[in-house]
Amino acid sequence: METPDVSVVVPVYNTMPYLTRCLTSLVEQTIGPERMQIIAVDDGSTDRSGRELDRFAARHPDLFTVIHQANSGGPAGPCNRALDVATGRYVFFVGSDDHLGPEALHRLVAAADSYGSDVVLGKVVGVNSRHIYQDIFARNEVEVSLFDSPLPRSLANTKLFRRDMLERYRIRYPEDLPIGSDLPFTLEACYRARRISVLADYDFYFAVRRFSATNITYLSRHARRLQTVEANVAFVAGLIEPGKQRDAVLAYRFDHEIAKLVEDDLLQLDRATQQLVHDGLGRLVAEHLNDDIADRLGPETRIRLALTRDGTLDDLLAVIRQDAEGGVPRTVVEGSRRYAAYPGFRDPERHLPDACFDVTTVPDWAAKLDATGLAWEDDDLGERVLTITAHTPVPQLAALGADPLTVSAEEIPADTRIIATGTAGTTVRIRFRAADLLAGSDSTGQRRIVSAQVGAFDPDRAAGKASANGAAGSAALRAPRLDGAVPLVRRRGARLYVITPTRDGSGRLMISVVPVTPGRVTARLRQLVRRR
Repeated sequence: METPDVSVVVPVYNTMPYLTRCLTSLVEQTIGPERMQIIAVDDGSTDRSGRELDRFAARHPDLFTVIHQANSGGPAGPCNRALDVATGRYVFFVGSDDHLGPEALHRLVAAADSYGSDVVLGKVVGVNSRHIYQDIFARNEVEVSLFDSPLPRSLANTKLFRRDMLERYRIRYPEDLPIGSDLPFTLEACYRARRISVLADYDFYFAVRRFSATNITYLSRHARRLQTVEANVAFVAGLIEPGKQRDAVLAYRFDHEIAKLVEDDLLQLDRATQQLVHDGLGRLVAEHLNDDIADRLGPETRIRLALTRDGTLDDLLAVIRQDAEGGVPRTVVEGSRRYAAYPGFRDPERHLPDACFDVTTVPDWAAKLDATGLAWEDDDLGERVLTITAHTPVPQLAALGADPLTVSAEEIPADTRIIATGTAGTTVRIRFRAADLLAGSDSTGQRRIVSAQVGAFDPDRAAGKASANGAAGSAALRAPRLDGAVPLVRRRGARLYVITPTRDGSGRLMISVVPVTPGRVTARLRQLVRRR
């Protein structure tokens, strides 16, 4: 048998019925079966996944290699076992609940051959409102840098890798990590690669959010996630020498995986777990969070992480509770310095350093808003618009340099107007046209974080600001005391879509655009039945 162009690796554990769609999308690849090798590793599935793999293998015996093994506790072991038997010039990893566009592998292999790339990213889109960072997919790029691009935000393994590079450096998945094992694998591959390319002009990979949300990542707990974060930060520190390059990678780890551990849901955990997270992150912050990295973080992340290092658990919880329940704190201005007056600021009993609350260098601290009202209305042209009323305790935004103030749902701008000012603060009216939200969303559905920034709307800047707590240069709108609004149903082409403003687990305001499908309707009905 000739060497296949690409070995497709599919780790499988209990993903029916999504697995059928995944395998079908592989069989239907336009690159053709003679240029492919599919290696599926059944990691001790207890549903029908193993039988489904065998069914496909029986139909396509020259295409499929199926390996059945006892459950290993995560995808790392199955991926490594598949790599050991792969023979393709390239390797591509597919989650068994995801699927590919028909031309995905053909386009990826052609690009790698044409550009001499060791790693190729194809555009990933979310299904069922799964949020996928899109800034790395802004345009086609023959070559991108790991250290001077949004790539460190997108280190999932859903990429094409040159196999002889993986073998030359013996790059494998760490099997002691039940979750997050693809980050060190992908990071090292990108670090070793001679060239990394991006293809953004086709929907290559459809990342599915299961209606039941039962995969291992969704179900992971804080203690396990802390273990993963500690291991991944140690891996970065061991792979990359201290300096700007390491900081560029670690900044995304702090802004995402680490920041997620101090989101609002920390308030709901038991005291022992809260303390574990506080102390573990405090050690990471003390060792790795320098000024260069801190300057890239949003205000909430900076303050909360500083308190894991310089404050007690109760200090941290008080700040989180303020954001989750109280809203934006006032700003204290002293000369050229600005401070966020969270609980604990200059409390003589707490002895917390002012530096924990210093937001002087945070570009858009003044853009931190609380959404206080949501409504669907008709504008002057009779078009449906989502109107968001938001508030900040800052009496005059211009005095803090927040003039103009712009709001967007990532790359979709809103009409933003200040409608009231006074000693109680500033009220802002934000309007999104339903037509814009619908036209700008993928056919599979999309969720966008609503964020504010100081200055004119910049789509490139907006595309990169959907971070854990608002990236540096933006501030995610929060909705601490706001119930969800009524969804709006609109048609695009032959399909119906539901546009819904919603609040995520950390109180951030998001706008979800999802297609009406039988599966979604069934899942919604099941949720309603369970609530009764």
